[in-house]
Amino acid sequence: MSASTTTVPAAPTSPSGRRRGTGPAAPPRGRRRTPLLLLLPAAIIMIPLVAYPIYQLGLLSVLDFGQAQASGGAPTSFVGFGNYQKILNDGQFWSVLLQTIGFAAFCVVATLAVGATLAVLLTKVGRVARLVLTTAAMAAWAAPAMTGSTVWSFLFDTNLGLVNKTLVNLGLSGFHEFNWFYDKWTAFLIVGAVVVWHSFPFVMVTLYAGIRAIPEEILEAAALDGANTWNTFRRITAPMLRPILTIVVIQSVIWDFKVFTQIYVMTEGGGIAGQNLVLNVYAYQKAFASSQYGLGAAIGVIMLLILVIPTVFYIRTLRRTGNEL
Repeated sequence: MSASTTTVPAAPTSPSGRRRGTGPAAPPRGRRRTPLLLLLPAAIIMIPLVAYPIYQLGLLSVLDFGQAQASGGAPTSFVGFGNYQKILNDGQFWSVLLQTIGFAAFCVVATLAVGATLAVLLTKVGRVARLVLTTAAMAAWAAPAMTGSTVWSFLFDTNLGLVNKTLVNLGLSGFHEFNWFYDKWTAFLIVGAVVVWHSFPFVMVTLYAGIRAIPEEILEAAALDGANTWNTFRRITAPMLRPILTIVVIQSVIWDFKVFTQIYVMTEGGGIAGQNLVLNVYAYQKAFASSQYGLGAAIGVIMLLILVIPTVFYIRTLRRTGNEL
């Protein structure tokens, strides 16, 4: 008795030999080119505006270029990696780099904490309170860095500052003519507060939009299970907002790592004996205060290379999030 066999027809193949029906068809070549064509006008303008300054920065970083060369009194000479060697062998550079990393980390954590708290608060308050809070946040976001830094400097002024006068009126006589920017850490704390004040509206609005996109049924189910606001945010809201949180954190790292205006204005160029220097202000001092333009350019290139890492990660996360959406 012979067993019967059933022949299964093979899947049809394309002229190139690939089986049809085994996966989603690739979009036509014309459709794949359409986004690139739409981006072409912006790319024609933006690429030269970005590429040329980077080229000039890299070129200047390998030259011995100071005030004498800038005025034409001395010839420009090629030093290769000499400027980088000087910077990397300078102990002050490593100290400033660590300060910059620490300051940026503090600002990122504080900005995320304030922005996330207010984003959750926006979902709990009424319409009028939400409008007032959003308007105030947008005003802080729209304020130029120079304006905000100047106003906060007046608030903490030694003789005329509102903060000192208020604390003295409350009975704290030790704050009479107290200099907030004399100590390194109090100066960093105040400048960090200004950076957070400028940055938290972006985090607040972004996370609020993400929270509003979460289905109400999930949040209602958590409330019925007895979860409070903190547990709901930690166990439900935050995991669902992870792609948005990643983008916000990376973008905040990029912004806070290259802070210049707040430090330069409020500490008058980096504080007493340069105790509040960050890399951007350090590069400015090397390039313009000391007329060592090659060294300043080398610091700029090092900063650029450091920021490439979170930037690439940011772009990959953004693309992955876009694909998921």
